[in-house]
Amino acid sequence: MSLQFGTDGVRGIANADLTPELVVALGRATARCIRGETFLVGRDTRRSGPMLLAALAAGLAAEGSQVLDVGVMPTPGLAWLATDRHHPAAVISASHNPFPDNGIKLLSSAGEKLADETERAIERELAAILATGGVGRAPSPTGAALGAIETDPAALESYVGHLVSVAELAGAPLSVVLDCANGAASDVAPEVLGRLGIRTTVLFASPDGTNINAGCGSTDPAALAAAVVAGGADLGLGFDGDADRLIAVDDKGGIVDGDRLLALFACDLQARGELPGGGIVVTVMSNLGLRRTLEEKGIGLSVTAIGDRNVVVGMQETGYGLGGEQSGHIIFGRDATTGDGILTGLRLIGVLERAGRPLSALASEAMQRLPQELRTVPVADPGRVEAHAGVAEEIAAIEAVLGDSGRVLVRASGTEEVVRVMVEADAPEAARAAADRLVEVVVRELGPSRARPGPRTP
Repeated sequence: MSLQFGTDGVRGIANADLTPELVVALGRATARCIRGETFLVGRDTRRSGPMLLAALAAGLAAEGSQVLDVGVMPTPGLAWLATDRHHPAAVISASHNPFPDNGIKLLSSAGEKLADETERAIERELAAILATGGVGRAPSPTGAALGAIETDPAALESYVGHLVSVAELAGAPLSVVLDCANGAASDVAPEVLGRLGIRTTVLFASPDGTNINAGCGSTDPAALAAAVVAGGADLGLGFDGDADRLIAVDDKGGIVDGDRLLALFACDLQARGELPGGGIVVTVMSNLGLRRTLEEKGIGLSVTAIGDRNVVVGMQETGYGLGGEQSGHIIFGRDATTGDGILTGLRLIGVLERAGRPLSALASEAMQRLPQELRTVPVADPGRVEAHAGVAEEIAAIEAVLGDSGRVLVRASGTEEVVRVMVEADAPEAARAAADRLVEVVVRELGPSRARPGPRTP
């Protein structure tokens, strides 16, 4: 058994794919490949989190690294601490996935996800450790050379203070409903907004180890939308399990996804002369309507592969200071190195304060969204899809019909045995029909999946 890095670290079912023994070995491999005397480690609220954090910390300490356990903390909190303290970090989290899953995200001392070559080096070292019964090629330190494992209860307060310091709010009397997904935002988000004097109603902030992302959060905002409307709130903010993404709800209960948020932020920053580089970075999943809006506004655009790590790289290459994904990962390069759902929420509140208008009006004007059909297709061998001639022929045929009025994307998931199918078209029925055709071809050509079904998406 071994592990491979996907689009967002390593993931699997806790105690099945991710066993403590395997994670100890991963900790050893990580310490050998990422040089740093001290590692920061934190987690979300899953039941398996303490077990896997202890295993990773043991592996790191076994190689002589000092380990600071910061407890439950959002992924962007660990990223900020990594940059503030100049230490590499690890987050035990499977983001928006259900609670039986877990994962490990590794961050450099610059607060960024690891480069591909570093991940490959860790994979090779891990394979060597497993092949030799848990030690690998290097001798293990003993005695005083072992690393110490300590807790750092003040770390969370440091992150809260950082968010408050960069909020940039005028103090308008807005009311906000928070959906904390029973995850890592459960303590932080209410505390930050409370210190800023924002009236809040808090939902799903009572994690019990099994209810993270369950019928709540950014992937299921129905309860949030109902609460916003029932309470007459100005907006709702829905986080995922590790609080690195945000889906908003407007005052009428409408969903405001990452594309609309990016349009709002880009136009607001441009109007104030504060859009770094004059453009933004998005991924291939962003709606064609966002691209058209940016072009009309004279805002530059760079498109990357899926994954917030790719967005960060794109921002570094272009000099753009804003980037993100349709899923709600939004990166403000001046204040963060990764997506930060709470920071995104604060920036959205700032947009509403400056506009003095309801979010429902601002969001509807921000961009004209093209109808988009998204499908998740379990197949036996998803890795073959991008090179499969039969699938390519069907994609070409659909693209010929859609022309400039639509778009097709078919790709293998980076975290599970599925193929993602996305079709955009000016007419919803055209997008739906094309997606149906593609799903049929993908299943026929690649074969139905024999794996466990489930919503483990990147």
